[in-house]
Amino acid sequence: MEAPQYSEKEHNDHACHEGQTAEEAHQNKARQSQAGQDEWWRSAVIYQVYPRSFQDSDGDGIGNLAGVTARLPYLKQLGVDAVWMSPHYPSPQADTGYDVADYFDVNPDYGTLDDFDALVSRVHQLGMKIIIDVVPNHSSSEMVWFQEALRAEPNSPQRDRYIFRYSLDGAPNNWGSMFGGRAWTRVAELTGREADRGWWYLHLFAPEQPDFNWDNSDVHEFFKSYFRFWCDRGVDGFRVDVAHGLVKQEGLPDDAIGPDRWAQADGENQNTGPFWDQPGVHDIYREWRAVLDEYGRDRMLVAEAWLVPQREALYVRNDEMSQAFNFDYLKAGWNPQALRTAIDTSLEAMGAVGAPVTWVMSNHDVVRATTRFGYEPPINTDRGIGVDDPQPDRELGLQRARAMAIVTMGLPGSMYIWEGEELGLPEVTDLPDEARQDPTWLRTGHTVRGRDGCRVPLPWEADKENCGFSTGTPWLPQPAYWAEYAADVQIHDPNSTWNLYRSALARRRELQLAHGSVVWLTPEGDSLLAFRNGGVVLALNMGSEERVISGVSSVVISSHEIAIDSAGAHVPPNCGAWLVAS
Repeated sequence: MEAPQYSEKEHNDHACHEGQTAEEAHQNKARQSQAGQDEWWRSAVIYQVYPRSFQDSDGDGIGNLAGVTARLPYLKQLGVDAVWMSPHYPSPQADTGYDVADYFDVNPDYGTLDDFDALVSRVHQLGMKIIIDVVPNHSSSEMVWFQEALRAEPNSPQRDRYIFRYSLDGAPNNWGSMFGGRAWTRVAELTGREADRGWWYLHLFAPEQPDFNWDNSDVHEFFKSYFRFWCDRGVDGFRVDVAHGLVKQEGLPDDAIGPDRWAQADGENQNTGPFWDQPGVHDIYREWRAVLDEYGRDRMLVAEAWLVPQREALYVRNDEMSQAFNFDYLKAGWNPQALRTAIDTSLEAMGAVGAPVTWVMSNHDVVRATTRFGYEPPINTDRGIGVDDPQPDRELGLQRARAMAIVTMGLPGSMYIWEGEELGLPEVTDLPDEARQDPTWLRTGHTVRGRDGCRVPLPWEADKENCGFSTGTPWLPQPAYWAEYAADVQIHDPNSTWNLYRSALARRRELQLAHGSVVWLTPEGDSLLAFRNGGVVLALNMGSEERVISGVSSVVISSHEIAIDSAGAHVPPNCGAWLVAS
């Protein structure tokens, strides 16, 4: 369907700026210290729901909105402040919903707009907020606009909404897709028309995900209508997919990496290129901020931008977004120096623009933290893990993930929890290859396992079929050991990972740790990370030996049993703790 039309309100133009004047710095500090209560996202704990894998209510093996609504009391009991929904829109599922065919409706597999409205209403009844994904870099190739573009002639207004280029000598440049293969597809392959010979369209991801042309005014108006449509339905915020990729470098120059972006083993190649972090993206986000401000500063934007904190900070200046995902923290791994550096640089960069830091351990695009920590560093899991790869130490990984979670929940700012993280779920590393659906697996010729292992449907009830997720066959198979992690068992076990999360989140709110600061108590290079936040000492022992922390009187919460005597608190290896400063 076409976007509903809304009348535009005038708003002030904002000049693009990379630095800060003294007045801007003053305003940013004021913003940080005097933020109103409506800026709920500054301290919120936000839980990511992957609708396809959360809860199925109708037995077709695919999670849906009614299933999410039914499980909302579980999230309230856990103690989260907001729910972030991965894409819920109609989609052919070439990239599990990140190929959007209609931005103004609900995927029939997930329900209807009435089901979405019921979900929003229930979220708000329970005192929580709801965030949804916006996918602005690309649409589905089945979206009406792209189908119109294929039917239209070259150089037509319909084609100008996407990035089409003419080249008889192969692809227009050497760009590679993030999912493998080249980032260009011949138009004639889709249309079969002689007039399209030599024409190509750009897709930074799958061929079914053509990139929008953000130099086109129709695209700008379309997304402003999108934001008004969902804000009018009560949505409190938007997670911006590929936030650093909308604008491409003028002239589309060749990329230093080339067309095979998975040829390098470390995966870092995904974060460089002339299609990332171009200055023009900031004009777009100022435009969006003006639209959301029509509804109030409580409507938030969070950027998915895989950048260093100093660059991420440019996305969260006062007239742009509210938050940016802290991927440096996520990628630091079980490495004390890398983790400390990520904490320091993030606090410094975000503090300079008056924005909160977000703390993220996992999401739907990376191997689960419980599994990543089950390897000794340095190991890179960016390509995913399969049954014939080296396998992690599951017990060690869970110990470390619990320890890391305790410290993460004690840091000042906002925190994101990936569904199942609170259960200590590991990556499903023995997922049958024939069950994999990730386009990365398919487009790299089955050389990159991809992300399916972290997206396996959740275990709710240990003694039920498919662990209570569905009465039908789940869209990804659950392993036999999934029942060990079932929510119903963990809720009644005081020593479970679920109860560790619930207790820590409650104390986090009670002790106001989200509004505090970090004062280091251990020197750089130490395998023990210890810092003070208010009256609490937070400790993470990333070494192999027990460490003693003096000047503390009792334990608030810890991931492992801790003894306290006259010498102090005895923190064992792979343990995280909050201690009361004496």
